[in-house]
Amino acid sequence: MIQRIRENLEDVRARIARAEEASGAAAGSVTLVAVTKTRSMEEIEAALACGVTDIGENRVQEAQEKVPRLVRPVRRHLIGHLQRNKAKFVPGLFDLVQSVDSERLALALDECAAQNGARLTVLMQVNTSAEQSKSGVEPEGADRLLEYIATRPNLELRGLMTIGPLTDSVARIAASFRQLRAMFERYRSNAGSAWRMDILSMGMSSDYEIAIAEGANMVRVGTAIFGPRY
Repeated sequence: MIQRIRENLEDVRARIARAEEASGAAAGSVTLVAVTKTRSMEEIEAALACGVTDIGENRVQEAQEKVPRLVRPVRRHLIGHLQRNKAKFVPGLFDLVQSVDSERLALALDECAAQNGARLTVLMQVNTSAEQSKSGVEPEGADRLLEYIATRPNLELRGLMTIGPLTDSVARIAASFRQLRAMFERYRSNAGSAWRMDILSMGMSSDYEIAIAEGANMVRVGTAIFGPRY
């Protein structure tokens, strides 16, 4: 198993390096988040042994079962939709919440962080795919939500996240990522803003090379590392 994961990681890292070079990004500037949803502890520890530094979980309950069993240090990302009633479990469990998509969720996270004497690092998730099945604030509501998150004293806003459309059309996928990149650059250029805009999380196993070409500096890859889920 570890050999398979090592070989898959070598392939993913090589593809990321080529995409970085093709896009003009600095070598090593893209952070690889290994998506460990439904993966066994043995698979996760094998990936960490191969140098993975960041893992992404979709569900709080699954992370609660896994995190205490980790034997290596790793940065933990919440990348799935978060229900407000689970916000109380986030401080101490995750290092980065990538899926803040509403004012009510931002408020819940802020209050839970305050109760735990913590400060949470977050990304705002935007739905640039125009698919109702996807989470994320609609682009027309992003400015308002961004400004609201920035007012929460216990949240540190670091960037944006999106999930590409479910399609074989490279043009549609690229357009979705390009839209988020434009928003990212606009927010980043806002001098004196109350946020630090340095993380652009786009791309999964099927489209991370497209995402890097469109400016992603963080990609979330699961199947290409661990293989299909059964």
